[in-house]
Amino acid sequence: MQERVTLEVCVETVAGIGAAVAGGADRIELCAALSVGGLTPPASLIRAAAAGPLPVHLLARPRAGGFVYDAAEQALIAGDIRDAAEAGLAGVVIGASAADRRLDTGVLAQWVALARALGAARGAALSLTLHRAFDLVPDPAVALEEAAALGFDRILTSGCAPRAIDGVATLAALHAQAAGRIVLLAGSGVAAAVVPAILATGIREVHASARTLHDTSVDAPERRFGFIGAQTGDTDAAQVAALVEKLRAGS
Repeated sequence: MQERVTLEVCVETVAGIGAAVAGGADRIELCAALSVGGLTPPASLIRAAAAGPLPVHLLARPRAGGFVYDAAEQALIAGDIRDAAEAGLAGVVIGASAADRRLDTGVLAQWVALARALGAARGAALSLTLHRAFDLVPDPAVALEEAAALGFDRILTSGCAPRAIDGVATLAALHAQAAGRIVLLAGSGVAAAVVPAILATGIREVHASARTLHDTSVDAPERRFGFIGAQTGDTDAAQVAALVEKLRAGS
């Protein structure tokens, strides 16, 4: 029998937390601003997620754009790691790029050391996920070895393609290379229809937003004033449940 597949759902609202739970998700990645790939969520949402029944991993990303961070931004992410530990969350999701888009191993090593120290102090380790800064690297095989050496528990990746379904060959190669030393968490554009192709890579952790989006009216005052974008929506419990059913059927 194959290992059970883990479904992580990324959410950005209290309603999204409830939908992930209701749909049967195994874990939550907590963030804000999913429209730009996710940013660090507010403290109020962190507290709400911490009170829920699922393990929560906090995305620490202070702004949209790339992942080259100056000293001030590095300090913000270190603060986010502390906040996650103090809130009792299960883990953090972090990443940093050098100017050439290789992993910034120096900065990452500092954050990993901080997370490990905070976990030891509270008596419960923080699980460490390297986020999709990995998908921008020039050589993913080299970056995987760097992530494993740094002590990351998993890598969130689409196989270095915009969508995971387009990166399945790379995902399969990375999973084979990892050989159990580090977990590959496949994400980006993951829906029930592409689950069989993802599972065929051997990967046993899957990441999805499971959101239902709809266009907002151009005449809506909220859109005209810039309070909402061209689309709006949230995590859909039915989509989460459909993913769970497909993943369990393929386990």
